[in-house]
Amino acid sequence: MVEVELRGVWKRFGDFVAVKNVNLRFPDGKFSSILGPSGSGKTTLLYLIAGIYKPSRGEILFDGEDVSRLPPNKRNVGLVFQNYALYPHMTVFENIAFPLTIKGLPRGEIEERVHSVARMLHIDELLDRYPHQLSGGQQQRVALARALVKEPAVLLLDEPLSNLDALVRLEIRGELKRLQRRLGITTIYVTHDQSEALAMADLIAVIHRGEIQQVGSPEDVYRRPRNLFVAGFIGMPPANLVKAAVTRTPTPCVVIAGGGEYCPGEPLASKLEALGLEAVVAAFRPEDVVLGEHPMEDYVSMEAEVYVVETLGRENLVTLRLPDGQAVKAITSPLLNPRPGDKMYVNVEPSKILLYDPDTELNIEAIEAAPAARPVSLAGSPERRRAAQEED
Repeated sequence: MVEVELRGVWKRFGDFVAVKNVNLRFPDGKFSSILGPSGSGKTTLLYLIAGIYKPSRGEILFDGEDVSRLPPNKRNVGLVFQNYALYPHMTVFENIAFPLTIKGLPRGEIEERVHSVARMLHIDELLDRYPHQLSGGQQQRVALARALVKEPAVLLLDEPLSNLDALVRLEIRGELKRLQRRLGITTIYVTHDQSEALAMADLIAVIHRGEIQQVGSPEDVYRRPRNLFVAGFIGMPPANLVKAAVTRTPTPCVVIAGGGEYCPGEPLASKLEALGLEAVVAAFRPEDVVLGEHPMEDYVSMEAEVYVVETLGRENLVTLRLPDGQAVKAITSPLLNPRPGDKMYVNVEPSKILLYDPDTELNIEAIEAAPAARPVSLAGSPERRRAAQEED
């Protein structure tokens, strides 16, 4: 087992900054995920760890040893690509055995290790076939077996399930998590699918435009998003983000269209006062909304109009419009099936509402400095991002 650490890692391709000042630690023996949308830099980060790319600046350490300039074959990593990358002219056995053959291991040891990993992945009956004779799920298992047969210290997975259909993806997702627990290999899994990251990972690093937005457990990034990007990216559907005004009569309260009023307790009220904000963004999850014909006591209640209802089988997804036109989504029981145009109340427990500074886009609870020294958001405006890059 190996701990992987990145210290101040940058990667440039000409004038383009693909990865910017990344500081991360992937614990040994754990399943970690790098999660982000397309073009966010997550695969670049994985290739830096693998040694396919060299950092423009910074260090990559395996158990405290700097491997930044070592080639891939000196790092003892197993890499599984999105497109499987199997050799079409080789049998399954030959594909799995290839990294051992390159090392010049004895034939007997190669056969023993190939059959062992094939049994573990339930593909031992496919060893005489060729890749074109396999389903997508079987090809992915072969690619995984080829990475595992090396007995790597670190297993790197680049969106390995994205080309599979939904049912096969679910099956292999569960097996992959079970396998990692069994083997105890430090695993880093790149994906744009936040449901995969939430279901599989012990640790999630959310990346956007080459910068790390938040690092934490699945519970942390889901329930306590550090900034508006994470709140709007994590979840299916993601959190509702509603613009709201701040009043001070006499203590700070957040006023949302439709009659919603939220007066937070300490220390959040003091932070709102100290920051002097006139507006915030209120965030709450669709599953935390209780729809009803009347406002609920001790809840933040907003009157809204039903816009569309999507029937999803075990639940309904209801989109509503607040009086100022902002959209709010709610997940409800399939027994609750309002009609478009109905007037309803969006009720949310105050404890389920998070507040964000619309300027820095940071969770106000995470802001510790005085207003003059507030940190620049990692997901801030384009102007802020350009200024930060020019400063570099």
